[in-house]
Amino acid sequence: MLKFLLVVILIAVAVYLTVRVIQRRGIAPPPRRPQAPPRVKGPDDDPDFLRDLDRRRKHPEEPE
Repeated sequence: MLKFLLVVILIAVAVYLTVRVIQRRGIAPPPRRPQAPPRVKGPDDDPDFLRDLDRRRKHPEEPE
């Protein structure tokens, strides 16, 4: 049982050291794509604006 535990510890140390070496080599993550600027939403794309415009057209005498 002691030999098995020693082997597991040695493997864990080897994996840890390998990961640390890879991290310190400075392998950079792939560059991120630049984000596109958000589209400006015009009033003709706004469903609330269109709904209100349609209501005003059907009932022009109603106060706002």
